[in-house]
Amino acid sequence: MAHNHSQGHHGHEHGTGNYNRAFIIGIVLNMGFVIVEAVYGYLGHSVALIADAGHNLSDVLGLLLAWGASVLTRRPPTGRYTYGLRRSSILASLINALVLLLAMGAIAWEALRRFNEPSSVSGGIVIGVAVVGIIINTVTALMFLSGRQQDLNLRGAFLHMAADAGVSLGVVLAGIAIVYTGWLWFDPVVSLIIVVVVVVGTWQLLKDSVNLALDAVPDSIEPQAVQMYLAERPSVVQVHDLHIWAMSTTEIALTAHLVIPSGHPGDDFLFQISKELHDHFGIEHTTLQIEIGDPSSSCSLAQDNVV
Repeated sequence: MAHNHSQGHHGHEHGTGNYNRAFIIGIVLNMGFVIVEAVYGYLGHSVALIADAGHNLSDVLGLLLAWGASVLTRRPPTGRYTYGLRRSSILASLINALVLLLAMGAIAWEALRRFNEPSSVSGGIVIGVAVVGIIINTVTALMFLSGRQQDLNLRGAFLHMAADAGVSLGVVLAGIAIVYTGWLWFDPVVSLIIVVVVVVGTWQLLKDSVNLALDAVPDSIEPQAVQMYLAERPSVVQVHDLHIWAMSTTEIALTAHLVIPSGHPGDDFLFQISKELHDHFGIEHTTLQIEIGDPSSSCSLAQDNVV
């Protein structure tokens, strides 16, 4: 059994190491703001501020999970964990989505209760605290701006922080409306709007995380296109047992059986396919089994070739 590994395509660094400082600053800033927002939300009787504090707390958890996952995914493989701990990034996104949905459910319940039992809201406090939120979330989002195209965790961090800045802007508008109109129902209405916006985004995150956890083909890959590419390689007459799945939120793996009646085409053929699957489809780890199509031989007896 021959094993060949193309280190140039699946042994690389994903770039998150350069964002350790961004994670630390983002976590410290947002955790401090959560405390301030929760305290002033309580003092100002604003469920909108408390809702935003809950949202930001879940984002702090998300940053911690993303940071932890980025560290774990760089740990080398072991005899027990032969792919390393790459899938921890998928588990992190799944946990983040579930916690966020639970937090939004609690906030929605409190907002609905406020419609029946309205309380005085300090519009000035709401405006002041939310303005600080806009600044902090914008600064944090900008720190992840350059890495959003290379790493799904960094993209998630950027989108969460950018969305938070927009949510804080909505809270500012609610505070202004309360100051000028005295209509207290603006506060729970904005809270519910925040909940809806967050749940819509989080539902997609949950769906994507569950799909990856169940080894579904990542959305960025079109299976039929990969099947066609492999089938069109020289001397290949059939492709079967094609599997494509995510090893992490940033790495995709593929296994397939190629039927080549003329026999093994050589290592250069395998390395070329590995390179082209990486370049055209973003597949990091490719495993190919070559078969000659002898019906009297089982797959388990065929020669394995790994690239």
